[in-house]
Parts: sequence; structure tokens; C-alpha cells
Amino acid sequence: HQDRDLYPLLMEKARHDLTGQPADPEDAGDLVRKDIMLHFGAFVTESSGHLSEYLPYYRKRKDLLARYIGDRYDGRSSFYADEWPVWRDEADATRRRWVSGEEPMDWPRSWEYASWIIEAREKDAPWRIHGNVMNRARGGGPLIANLAHAGCVEVACLIDRNGVNPTVYGKLPPQMAALCQANMHVFELGTTAAIERSKEAAIHALMLDPLTAACCSPAEIKRMTLDLFEAESEYLPGYA
Repeated sequence: HQDRDLYPLLMEKARHDLTGQPADPEDAGDLVRKDIMLHFGAFVTESSGHLSEYLPYYRKRKDLLARYIGDRYDGRSSFYADEWPVWRDEADATRRRWVSGEEPMDWPRSWEYASWIIEAREKDAPWRIHGNVMNRARGGGPLIANLAHAGCVEVACLIDRNGVNPTVYGKLPPQMAALCQANMHVFELGTTAAIERSKEAAIHALMLDPLTAACCSPAEIKRMTLDLFEAESEYLPGYA
């Protein structure tokens, strides 16, 4: 930042926050991201809650859950399942007030990408996002060289009248690429399971999922997956 490497400062702050006594109480959370940065050498943009689900380290024992997992977006179990009905009811109530005229529809533009992408395309007003694109965007070489060439990656993209123009990044640090690649294998097999309606591909996807593999044996994963297929059979016709 302005020719200054902020990583030493961030690392020191993360070490302090992980002691459980942060200088600022507002910095008490996000422990998974901070811990990964300390051990892998790079800051991850994914929230601590989601990140903890993609890795084999933080959700496999009660002591680790107590140490690293916090409330709400910091990874509380069933957070979205518990909160989504409340959010939906609140959103529906707001819409009803708008329709009835009880409340003015004063909804300022947010930083969600959709409207900005449309404006950039239609008005040729260049705008940069970090977007998900195929690693071989537009048939060229890989954007991130040490990730699966047929996979989807997130990189900086310039949006203008020519569409989405992704940045060729190069190579990630090998340890960070390995974290990403472990999940990309899961996604590829999961996609195969959905397209081909294959229980076997779904079982293999879960066997390779880092967190599932950290908690269960292959036999347990297979049994769990088949139990899930049976429980949701009404919504999953044609799987064999």
C-alpha cells in the first residue's frame, strides 16, 4: 500500500488477536482467516465462516470449534439455516410496506456487482470487479497457471463494452494453490454427479472434500451420502 508492505503489520496484529485479547474488541473475530494467514503466508478474502468449511483444520473437534469458530458469519453452525427464515420474513414485510405506500421505496444503490456490470457494458464505462471466470477465458491460456485449466477461478476483471476482460494472474504461491485445487476436485466431481446423475461421483466428491475427509472414513462418507440420497430421493430422481 503506497509502496509499503503491510503484511508484517497484519501478521503481528493477527498474532495478537489470536491470543484472545485483541487491542480493539471489534477485532476479536475472523480468527480462521487470521490463522491461515499466519501459517500459509497470505490473507484469504473468504469469510472465516465459509473458509472453515473448505479446510480440514477447524471444524473437526469441539476444542477447535471453541477456539476458532465464532458467532454468525464467523462460522456458527446452522447460522444461515437459522437466520434465513427471519431475513425472508423481514424482506417480505418491507416489500409489503412499499406496495401499500406505508413506507417510501428509498433503496440506495448498493455495491452488489450486477447493476454496475450492466452500466459498464451498456455505457462503455470501464469498471473493475473480482469475478468468477473460466481459467481458460475466451479459449486462451490459463489465468492462474497452477490451478486446473478447465476450472473456474476468481480474478480481477475489467468490464467495458467488450464484455468481461479477465486479468492473467500467473502462479499462486504453491501452498495457496494446493488449498484451492483440493476444493476444485470436489466441485468437478460434484458437477459430474449432477450432470450424469451419478451417486458414485457424488460419493467420491465427498470423500475428497477436505473437511468431510478430516472427520469421516471413506466407508462412513459413502454410507452418509447414500443416506442423504435416500432422504432426498423425492428431489433427486434418476440417480444411480
